[in-house]
Amino acid sequence: MKLTVIDTGFFKLDGGAMFGVVPKKMWQKMHPCDENNMCTWAMRCLLVQTGNRNILIDTGFGNKQDLKFRSHFEPHGDASLLHSLKTKANLAPEEITDVFLTHFHFDHVGGSVDYDKNGKLTPTFPNAVYWTNEKHYKWAIEPNARERASFLKENFVPLKEQGQLKFIDVEDGVEFLPGFNIRFAYGHTEAMMLPEIAIGNQKVLYCADLLASPNHVGLPYVMSYDIRPLVTIEEKKRILTDVLDQGIITFFEHAPEIEAGILKRNDRGRIVMDKMGDLSEFIV
Repeated sequence: MKLTVIDTGFFKLDGGAMFGVVPKKMWQKMHPCDENNMCTWAMRCLLVQTGNRNILIDTGFGNKQDLKFRSHFEPHGDASLLHSLKTKANLAPEEITDVFLTHFHFDHVGGSVDYDKNGKLTPTFPNAVYWTNEKHYKWAIEPNARERASFLKENFVPLKEQGQLKFIDVEDGVEFLPGFNIRFAYGHTEAMMLPEIAIGNQKVLYCADLLASPNHVGLPYVMSYDIRPLVTIEEKKRILTDVLDQGIITFFEHAPEIEAGILKRNDRGRIVMDKMGDLSEFIV
């Protein structure tokens, strides 16, 4: 396995929404906000290369949304999905064999589809199989009022219509391919998929929105976007204990500057971050 971090830029989300019931006077010390209470977040994807497969995990915000939509989230930065794939992995869109989508919220799936030269919505990666699961697809295609603004059908319906979307069995620990297993989580949204990737004797957990950043490791730090916040807390307890006990590297999709880290227990017995940095610093 070879892992390459693929940066797609930054965007902004309300700090209160990102930290839920935690008071601003606490979270802003860790994650400063602007005058509108908006915090900057990364949209960091991961390229997994094994055998003859180039597997992209998530696709960021994309470029196709109109100015009004973009103004709510202020996407910015020099990095973009296709540029990062070219400069960091020397890959063209046609060379991506698989796109693994943790879930269909717009900041995770938006780059999966774009307009072609004729103005038609078409998969960004023409030769790729896009992977989700049937539970999540049904959840997203008939969205609840809470998530409707995050499930933009133009981001994923064209994948189904053009026959490039396939479903994975919903079974915790299911093997996607050798060395690439999946954990399922239901607190943030229905059947979100968390890749757990073995590289040598190590493992990396792609945290998606279970842990948006290192500042979300604490149990009360649950996003207001989560549909089942109490379930998120229980999932964090279970998964973080596994991660700690097994020495698994955590990979953060949204932390602005920190790609990965290792956990420890503090003197109170709480699970906290121990070491943090670039993913390459942790892979031997």
